[in-house]
Amino acid sequence: MGNCKTCQMLALRDSREAPLWDNIYRTPYWDLVHSYNTVLRGWLVLVARRHIATIAELTPDEAAELGRLLPVVSQALQKVVGCQKTYVVQFAEHPEHPHVHFHVIPMTTDLPAEKRGPGVFSYLGVPEEERVSEMTMNEIAARVRDFVR
Repeated sequence: MGNCKTCQMLALRDSREAPLWDNIYRTPYWDLVHSYNTVLRGWLVLVARRHIATIAELTPDEAAELGRLLPVVSQALQKVVGCQKTYVVQFAEHPEHPHVHFHVIPMTTDLPAEKRGPGVFSYLGVPEEERVSEMTMNEIAARVRDFVR
């Protein structure tokens, strides 16, 4: 857990030091945040509030809450960024993020064919100058927060 950037970001949320984009909505088991390293507006992430490395470690309550949140977050993205649907993906394989989290990615009608499906991940891990600005992430976060409350 010491090397887990997800846990470090969770600690900032717990201490009320996280910006709005990294603290959109919190439940007893999940945090909703905007991805910090993407060029795609509205790339949201549902993060488990405790450090677990596999979906098999979810408690029944965590799983039930996740099941309730996924459609609501997808509906919020449809309304806020105008996507036609969302992709939901979970790997927890990145060395900095070995912590269960679910990417909820807006799939817009103008997404190029080569960027659909797994190709959407080319929008993640982009150089800082290409990323969605903090101001834009906060604007999206405020609108999503209003929807999911």
